[in-house]
Amino acid sequence: MKIRVMLAEDRNLVRQGIWNLLKLSDNIEVIGQVENGSEVLEGLRKYKLDLLLTDIQMPKMTGIEALKLMQEKNVMVPTIILTTFDDNQPLLEGMQAGAKGFLLKDVSLDSLVNAIERVYQGETRVQPAITERVLRGLSGFSSSKDEPALANDLSIKEMEVLRLMAGGYSNREISLAIHKSEGTVKKQVSSILEKLGVRERTQAVLRAINLSLL
Repeated sequence: MKIRVMLAEDRNLVRQGIWNLLKLSDNIEVIGQVENGSEVLEGLRKYKLDLLLTDIQMPKMTGIEALKLMQEKNVMVPTIILTTFDDNQPLLEGMQAGAKGFLLKDVSLDSLVNAIERVYQGETRVQPAITERVLRGLSGFSSSKDEPALANDLSIKEMEVLRLMAGGYSNREISLAIHKSEGTVKKQVSSILEKLGVRERTQAVLRAINLSLL
């Protein structure tokens, strides 16, 4: 059974190019195409799809705005965002809006198909090139290629807090979610930052993605 995909992309040439590429895959079928974010919900009603492949910057409604509306209407489907940008803000906003994949538009067909298959199976896939560029652009981040020695030593509770951090929740919101004091959460966040070898929450989330912890 093929994975049924809908494309959301305002530029016809790009949209057709992606569609033609995906036709080469035996496991994927593009069952619908829309030109902007405002048409995404209509497409969800019209097509029975397994995964949404969407651009970020589109007229009328961006891909991230469409994701937020999908969350609001409780009609989420696994979603991969395609972009030419490598800024950290859209990446984090997309994650917080429910995106499960984030790829640059120059991604190879094999990588795109692999990401679609993995996200369809419930995984999160962010192209390493994106997180590497974003991390290099964040102040205070070390460009050393050595992975933090304790990166794989996060406790179950710390992983739970890290996932909530990736969702954009504050320490207070996390404390309410896990039924711990705000002070305890603050200590856990500090421990996560130390183990991942970073200084800020944004860096922690991106490093965790790069290490396939999220």
